[in-house]
Amino acid sequence: MAKVLIIGLALSGCASPATAPLESSESSEAAPSNELLTQVPTPQVVTLVESLEHPWGLTWLPDGTMLVTERPGRVRIIKDGVLDPTPVSGLPEVLDRGQGGLMDVSVHPQFAENQWVYFTYADGTGSANRTRVARARFDGSDLSDWQVIFEVNRTKEGTQHFGSRLVWMPDSTLLVSIGDGGNPPVELEGDLIRNQAQDLGSHLGSLVRINDDGSPPANNPFADAANADPAIWSYGHRNIQGVAIDSATGQVWATEHGSKGGDELNQIAAGENYGWPIVTHSREYSGGEISSERSRPGMVDPLIVWTPSIAPSGLAVYRGDRVPQWQGDLFAGGLVSQSIQHIKLDDSGAVLSQTPINIGQRVRDVAQGPDGWIYVLTDESNGRLVRLEPG
Repeated sequence: MAKVLIIGLALSGCASPATAPLESSESSEAAPSNELLTQVPTPQVVTLVESLEHPWGLTWLPDGTMLVTERPGRVRIIKDGVLDPTPVSGLPEVLDRGQGGLMDVSVHPQFAENQWVYFTYADGTGSANRTRVARARFDGSDLSDWQVIFEVNRTKEGTQHFGSRLVWMPDSTLLVSIGDGGNPPVELEGDLIRNQAQDLGSHLGSLVRINDDGSPPANNPFADAANADPAIWSYGHRNIQGVAIDSATGQVWATEHGSKGGDELNQIAAGENYGWPIVTHSREYSGGEISSERSRPGMVDPLIVWTPSIAPSGLAVYRGDRVPQWQGDLFAGGLVSQSIQHIKLDDSGAVLSQTPINIGQRVRDVAQGPDGWIYVLTDESNGRLVRLEPG
């Protein structure tokens, strides 16, 4: 059994506004002491842009221009540090309810040749909806040729647990995180919908890997398995909203929302089962156990478990040249914690230490820019784009 680090974080004063839906809730239990929360100088948090409405994802064009999604269904341009007041045109209507809306955005690795930009969003109604992946061509000001290339193969009710991060693999295939569909009492086909995460025929509760046209790659782990969907890459997930690939090693990392406590940091490998909801450190929001099992042969243990919840969203592996001492470190955003967990690893990927960086607002996305700095989006009605610099 792998070593699991149970992290207790003091989150006093970090409650989110009542109007903002929470993917995880904060435990009322006292946080245990933890030698991994080392005291180190806090990086400086520099605000670059304000007046973003619940920004969700960010990406860069080859010329350094940044695209930012806003959950109500807008794409904004930030160029030379200035927010264009006019949103990008050419987007469809999205389901902007609860945790749904326009979510992640990512530029195709060969954007200079094809002009494709990729998006995830919630589509449908409150009683029948799903996560979709679409792409459109961007000419510098407008989107055109909008194409839905992938959608979750189960519709669900309610407006929880859509996922959904986009990350390009080195071979130009695309990883997409899909949530499990929601909390009890939400059901699908007569069973709690969260159990879909153990069904290889369902996209719910999985990471899927697709080609840039939305088709499943022939070398996906379940491509030839009976009763399995060929797009699934890993499963047994609750709601992943942080995914990052280490450009130096190829290792995929993910941060995943627990329920009441039990948020996770995982190393992701193709074909593996990450346990939800059979194996979990989470508890029901009512306080009862979801499962008595914390580990099981054939299921992957997390490297870190956060209780109380940080509500993780946004994840980056630092491989820039601005701050050499950050090389290979993880930066995991937290909505409830309103902070970033700076996680140091050894060469094997084991966790050495963890230090919180206070942001003061709900952290929705964390990404390393092409200039070697780390950028952060805060999920507020007056959301910010900030940059981390050495203190």
